[in-house]
Amino acid sequence: MDESTIQLGLFELLIATSLVGAAGLVSLALRLELERRLAWASLRTVVQLLLIGYVLKWVFGIDSPWALLPVIGVMIFVASRSAVERSSRRYRHATWDSFFALVLCGLVTTFTVTHVVIGVSPWYKAQYVIPLLGMILGNGLTGISLCLDQLLEELSERQELIEMHLAHGATRWEAARDSIRSAVRRGMVPIINSMMVVGLVSLPGMMTGQILAGNPPMEAVKYQIVVMFMIAAATSLGCIGTALLAYRRLFNERHQLLTGAILKR
Repeated sequence: MDESTIQLGLFELLIATSLVGAAGLVSLALRLELERRLAWASLRTVVQLLLIGYVLKWVFGIDSPWALLPVIGVMIFVASRSAVERSSRRYRHATWDSFFALVLCGLVTTFTVTHVVIGVSPWYKAQYVIPLLGMILGNGLTGISLCLDQLLEELSERQELIEMHLAHGATRWEAARDSIRSAVRRGMVPIINSMMVVGLVSLPGMMTGQILAGNPPMEAVKYQIVVMFMIAAATSLGCIGTALLAYRRLFNERHQLLTGAILKR
């Protein structure tokens, strides 16, 4: 542990908790009815972070791929469920499509960064893999959720236009192409916006954490550049993968749009 790192105790955590408590009081005063949701979210935050802290301590101690794989599997599955649940529409097997898209974008980009860019040895070193994968999944699920929501909304609301194109001889790809493009663009909006203002408006979490831990600012900047590009690539792959998998589910081989398969929450 770096000597310059400031340790936090119970008292400091209680002060941080009081900030959320103040937000709850504002909700009560203005009758926003958010205090229960804030309390529940705060409780979940504490419990989940404490649990993952103990799990990571155990995984770091073992330093084995067999201990790492179950953690990765759970992280990706929870992220895929969350991505689908945030969408206003869904279809059968949407969670598994999201899961496969996150496996693709998460593992490819994480392995590239840890093994090629940073040069971690061995490649399964949990100290690097889990935090980087967590950042990818956290941003990727947001992009996938927006992409999926946009795609299903467009296919539902533009059903007549799409079916007219199909009736006039367009292939399923030609009929769905514009909707897929629009969906992928929407999924990429959050990360592109973040990249446009990073360093000017916000200091991202990894960079802030490294600076607080006492690392030189320029070293923190280098890592943050890698992270931003990693997240952008992963989000792009995840959105494209999800859109293509959804497209294959919602158009059959006879070039028909299966609008009945799209379910609104």
